Amino acid sequence: MSHPMAALSPVGRLRLARCVVEDGWPLRRAAERFQVSATTAARWAARYRQLGPAGMADRSCRPHSSPRRTPARVERRIIKLRVVRRWGPARIGYLLGLHPSTVHRVLTRYRLARLAWLDRATGQVVRRYEHAQPGDLVHVDIKKLGRIPDGGGWRTQGRAVGRRNGRATTTVRSNGHPVIGYVYLHNAVDDHSRLAYSEILDDERKETAAGFWLRARAWFDSCGIQIKRVLTDNGACYRSHTFAAALGPITHKRTRPYRPQTNGKVERFNRTLLEEWAYARPYQSDRERLAAFPIWLHFYNHHRGHTALAGLPPASRVTNLSGQYS
Repeated sequence: MSHPMAALSPVGRLRLARCVVEDGWPLRRAAERFQVSATTAARWAARYRQLGPAGMADRSCRPHSSPRRTPARVERRIIKLRVVRRWGPARIGYLLGLHPSTVHRVLTRYRLARLAWLDRATGQVVRRYEHAQPGDLVHVDIKKLGRIPDGGGWRTQGRAVGRRNGRATTTVRSNGHPVIGYVYLHNAVDDHSRLAYSEILDDERKETAAGFWLRARAWFDSCGIQIKRVLTDNGACYRSHTFAAALGPITHKRTRPYRPQTNGKVERFNRTLLEEWAYARPYQSDRERLAAFPIWLHFYNHHRGHTALAGLPPASRVTNLSGQYS
């Protein structure tokens, strides 16, 4: 395929060459006629004399020799480190004394998959999927999150305060709220739309998980999403009879042990939640962070562009969702 800025197509080159070689046109006259330089006209005329019409086709821009190319022995070491240890270009470059960009070019040349596409445990390319309709599968998980003491945690007060808080036992205020300890974010994410329902609760017991699911199911029902399957990990609360009773006729699927990638959509939601809400700014108290959560969750569902949805928010895949345009 010709370069988009090329003055001549293969047919135009052939006409130019024939004007010079067969019709005897001077190079300058032919160059002026086809709006190219005399040097270009001479090059195509020479190729026509040597190869005929076949010489008018495009040629590869690759050089005939690459004296500064990375030696084959070094390339083999790069590939071995990538396959065996699953290291990135920076770590491989530091070990072999190469610039990371050089390692990256070698990996690209041999079309090795990016680390983000691989399962780190097995080295196999992760098979990504997406169910066709909302409700076909809902991912459920729990994220444990440390509370923020009044006045701020280690991010505002320093590491010494953080270590002291970590050694302290949970105490309770007069209003019944703990000062130090953990909260548990129970999350449910629809596989097709990535629409999320989340609650911040005090524990991860079976009764709490079952109650969360009943409220999550009611919320999805209000959005017009009829749930068919639920995917969880193998946590004790999800293996309980209480949670099974809360699910009712909905099919319950579990991930393989030590394979959180299977529940990857809710795991990615957990990461987004931490980056954009929990650790987005230094909160001065746990109450301040909790108050910001409903605002962020609405933004995530209705306004935040999702890369897997071509930059559209999850609400764009749910018809007539309340609050979609607010």
